[in-house]
Amino acid sequence: METAVGGGRAVPRYVQIADEIIQQIRAGVLKPGDMVPSESELVERYGVSGGTIRKAMVEVRASGLVDTRHGKGSMVKDRPPVRLRSSDRFRASHRRAGKAAYLAESAQSGATAKVSVLYIGPMEAPEEIADRLGVPAGTQVLARRRLYFRNGVPVETASSYLPWDVVKDIPELFAENPGPGGIYARLEDDGHTFAEFVETLLARPAAKAEASELALSPGAPVVHLVRNAVTEAGRVVEVCDTLMAADQFVFEYRIPATD
Repeated sequence: METAVGGGRAVPRYVQIADEIIQQIRAGVLKPGDMVPSESELVERYGVSGGTIRKAMVEVRASGLVDTRHGKGSMVKDRPPVRLRSSDRFRASHRRAGKAAYLAESAQSGATAKVSVLYIGPMEAPEEIADRLGVPAGTQVLARRRLYFRNGVPVETASSYLPWDVVKDIPELFAENPGPGGIYARLEDDGHTFAEFVETLLARPAAKAEASELALSPGAPVVHLVRNAVTEAGRVVEVCDTLMAADQFVFEYRIPATD
């Protein structure tokens, strides 16, 4: 195996080559729209076998920075800058100002946000969602599925599931635009005051359909985030199942140091 020595240990040569290509993209040496040099060019440049270059390009594609098309090679993606995802996005003051969490974040980063509604309507709750909502699997819930764009690029999908008995008398939640402040503001208007939002995150490769929806290379890293919205009465009134392009987000959480 072709290797190089780095940091006191043997580093596979393909890893070193992949890191160099990724750094060239991040430094702007390879700009959005540029083609990554072909396999034959990289073989000549680095003096390694075609197999080593192919393994290096697997790593480069996994970074989410290039878009690969069969027979055409790999092109550097034109993707917007990373956006901070902070726990502050659920502050009540944002809702009072008429800003849903995603729009509040985008405004702070100076980006242009767009939301495309893919589905709104009843569905049977999947087992994991039902468990989080505290209802039997298959119970009817309201589902709201959206695709979020930033500067015209798809960066996130989100599916909200809400108990039917909670939403059936809130007509705005069945509309594409639920109004200023989003669905959380409408729930609060109906008397469901929030106590906390509980999130779990998992990093993993994107499935084929997920990669297509978010305009990612197959197997690119994504962050799967599931959130419970919990009221002061202790009830979960929404579960949001979200998938995000990992190269587009940095997560920041404020953790109290006292009781």
